Amino acid sequence: MSITASRPGDDSKVTVTSIQEKKQQGRPITCLTAYDYATSRLVDQAGIDMILVGDSLAMVVLGYENTLPITVEEMLHHTRAVRRGVKRALVIADMPFASYQVDDKQAVKNATRFLKDGGAEAVKIEGGQKRVSLIHRLLDAEVPIMGHIGLTPQSVHMMGGYRVQGKTLNAVERLVKDAIALDRAGVFSIVLEGIPREVARIITEEVECPTIGIGAGPDCDGQVLVIHDILNLTDRQPAKFVRQYADATALIGQAISEFKADVEAKTFPSDGESYHLPKETQAALETIRARKRAMVR
Repeated sequence: MSITASRPGDDSKVTVTSIQEKKQQGRPITCLTAYDYATSRLVDQAGIDMILVGDSLAMVVLGYENTLPITVEEMLHHTRAVRRGVKRALVIADMPFASYQVDDKQAVKNATRFLKDGGAEAVKIEGGQKRVSLIHRLLDAEVPIMGHIGLTPQSVHMMGGYRVQGKTLNAVERLVKDAIALDRAGVFSIVLEGIPREVARIITEEVECPTIGIGAGPDCDGQVLVIHDILNLTDRQPAKFVRQYADATALIGQAISEFKADVEAKTFPSDGESYHLPKETQAALETIRARKRAMVR
């Protein structure tokens, strides 16, 4: 039996194996977040390799101050919606805060739910060397893992805020050791967030698995951004590394304003945008109404 390898630009289903092959072939990897059916369908149709149901939905969709409050059930709800909109991309679910840090047994149970109940094909967890034993247990449970080091939002209080990581020699050494530990443990990729470009390049060269940058410079094997950021759909100041490709806030705001004006001017809906009775029914109705008016007189 022969197995045909996927080719650039084809419609083959993206898998953890094909993501790893992209690094070996020197082909950039694309990744965006998505949190619902409509958005994931558009992202998938655009040919993005990986869709991350990020816990950032806590902030950009649910309005929380940070990612910490979101629950497993909320993440599962959105993962299911994303899964229904995707045919090709690899769907990865973020494991939320406290769903894997406290107890390894509970972590495995939660992770397998994202695959079994949520339809995800992998999960993402934050942390470096301290996650190695957990990664082994998750892989034993057949759960593919994406790692995440650098600026890890679930550790915002430990880091004292959202700050660039790896700016000293000791910090650089820790990041490199974390990346190597994750790679050797068996993650299929590693997100590098909020670290100097030079450090991301060193890590990318040191590890066999693909690196996916977000605020880590252009030398990673791939890039990920939050879709609400690239569309200007947030109420927060975008980070330095965000490039906005469209102004959906202005587009949506204009559409809503025009709708409001048309309703108030009674130009919406028009006759052409209304349903009408069949001619026979209309004629019969007019006859009945005419009789009623005659009786009143």
